[in-house]
Parts: sequence; structure tokens; C-alpha cells
Amino acid sequence: MPASPADDTPKTIPSRAAIAGHPLHPMMVHFPVAALIGVLGADIGWFLTGDLFWARMGLWLAGVGAVGGWLASIAGLVDLLTVGAIRRLITGWQHAILAVMMLSVASLNWLLRLAWGEVVILPWGMLLGWLTAGLIAMAAFLGGRLVYEKAVGVEVDS
Repeated sequence: MPASPADDTPKTIPSRAAIAGHPLHPMMVHFPVAALIGVLGADIGWFLTGDLFWARMGLWLAGVGAVGGWLASIAGLVDLLTVGAIRRLITGWQHAILAVMMLSVASLNWLLRLAWGEVVILPWGMLLGWLTAGLIAMAAFLGGRLVYEKAVGVEVDS
């Protein structure tokens, strides 16, 4: 007998790093992601105009993105390490590994800009910015799978 669609509904996997049942990690990642993607726009602005405003904007966006991303990762790490159902998901580990890789590249980009200024934007800043964006896309895809396919932090039982 074929399984009914109701049998495919995943069980709720609650988040431990949450406020009033709302997981912190998904709430915290939006600003760092936006900032790190914004670095690409700032770099293009600097490349097209040569205006140092864009170099400073890229520096600030890279810093906000890196620091904010590491802070958001704390909430994700709490869930990964303290919730057995998440810890058993290979997708959770893949997401975490990609996120650490992405934050490491983003942090390197920020530190190079902090130390060397606009000199580092071409080619290293742009290269690291695009690599960061690619890693964000992959980590976001896996994060979406955790939420929409595995019901991590989503109440589906009621």
C-alpha cells in the first residue's frame, strides 16, 4: 500500500537557541548575508568610479558581514551540538562546514581590506567576495533544505 502524503510530513525538530519558540539562527543570518553580498556591489562601484567611498563601504560591509555571520553561527552551533535530531542530519553538518568555510573567506577578505585598503580590492577583494557569495548560495540552499525538508525549527506537529 502506498504511503499517504501525511506519512511524508517530517516531525518537528525544535531549536534550542530560540526565543519564544522562534529559532535565533535563521533570524540572525539575514543581515550578514546582505552585507556580504553588498560587498560585491561596493567593489563594482569602486571599480567603475574609483571613488574611495566604495572602498570604505566594501570594508564596512565585509566587517559587518563577517562579525555578524560569526555571531549568527553561534546560534546555529548551539542547535547543531545540542539537538540530537539535527546532529544526526548530514545536511546539518554540510551546512555548518560550508558556513565555516564561507565565514573564513569573508573574514580574510575583511582583514585584507582592513590592512591594505583599496589596494587589495583588485583582484583579491573581488575574488574573495565572489567566492564568499558562492559559498553563501550553497550554505543557504542546505539551510533551506533543513527548514523545508527536515522541519528544523519549524512546528509541523500541531
